[in-house]
Amino acid sequence: MVTPKNRHPAHDGLRERWVRTLLAVRRPEADLPADTPSPYAYADDLLARWAEPHRRYHTTDHLIAVLDRVGLLSAHCSGPGEVAAVSLAAWFHDAVHLPDRSTNEERSARLAERALAEAGTSPALAAEVARLVRLTAGHDPAPGDTGGEVLCDADLAVLAGSPQEYAAYAAAVREEYGFVPDDAFRAGRAEVLRHLLGLPALFRTRYGREHWEHTARRNLATELELLSAGGSGGAGDEVGGTTGGEAGGGGARDARA
Repeated sequence: MVTPKNRHPAHDGLRERWVRTLLAVRRPEADLPADTPSPYAYADDLLARWAEPHRRYHTTDHLIAVLDRVGLLSAHCSGPGEVAAVSLAAWFHDAVHLPDRSTNEERSARLAERALAEAGTSPALAAEVARLVRLTAGHDPAPGDTGGEVLCDADLAVLAGSPQEYAAYAAAVREEYGFVPDDAFRAGRAEVLRHLLGLPALFRTRYGREHWEHTARRNLATELELLSAGGSGGAGDEVGGTTGGEAGGGGARDARA
């Protein structure tokens, strides 16, 4: 529940942003059941999820950053319909976030399927949004999956932050998973870093490759070196923080961006 204490300064603007996106893609009003909930009801539910008190990195600020990057990368999509699907997926991609669980992406995808069907979108669109959400578990969309490429690039762009941005990100991630012992956290982070560095490319859009790839790989490689040397990889290290984005469930071995 959003309260005056956890209400984000951009709350009202985000509500309107959600409603504009949903109304652009849902079925005509005349085709909807009389008891179809208001679009604002879904905005309120999603914003309450993003404002949950246990979140430190996966917060409303992260939602805003991903939405803004989707807009930045929108020319990579096949058209306005795909941009809308990716934007909806951004809203849902961390809507379910329990740090001690490894099923957050799947549960977020199922939430998207249920909510969008109820909200009046087509079954095909609801299924596509859920598919995109599931891609954020591994950030490895198939070649030519332009919507998946945009969403994954938007979510991973945090890896290309400056040292100061990286440090703040790292501190928030570690705090979010403070219940994970240091040894388990380091092991999980290292596993994720190796997975990301093993991808042919971290970023699939042209903008991502040109503006984010080099810095992100440097940050990942330095972080892995620090972790391998037994460092915390946290905000106090020279790289400016951890990478990955999620560390939880299964002794931090689900750490993802």
